[in-house]
Amino acid sequence: MALIRRPRSGGDHYSIPGGNVGHAEDIHDALRRELAEELRLDLDDADGLHLAWLQDQMVHRPGNTAAPRKLHLVFRAFISEAVRGGLATVEHDDFEDGDICWLDYRELVGIHLYPGVGVKAAALASPRAVISAADVLLPPLSDDTFQWR
Repeated sequence: MALIRRPRSGGDHYSIPGGNVGHAEDIHDALRRELAEELRLDLDDADGLHLAWLQDQMVHRPGNTAAPRKLHLVFRAFISEAVRGGLATVEHDDFEDGDICWLDYRELVGIHLYPGVGVKAAALASPRAVISAADVLLPPLSDDTFQWR
């Protein structure tokens, strides 16, 4: 699984590549744009794209801004080793760079991951396992269940 790793004094912080949907932007267009920006991935080079998980989130981030409420739509797609070799190794954003790292889905438990798909992903029988409807909705993230590092 592609993740963005940012070192923190309290331990590494990982996030899934992605971002916000722009005003009047189609969700699939936003997904295509974000993955191109962060990974240099053309979704035409991936297969099996589907919505895997949903997570409600209202967490305060560092700084003085209010906690925004977000609904994370987490998509899953599969890419070949050849495509993976041509992808970005660093994600650049307005605040700081992050290393793109690849972890086996079973290693996602125990890392500080945002959004919180680690436990559900690691429980899959295989990378392409079908996600049951009962497992699509993840537990919500709040200041009680998640802290920014």
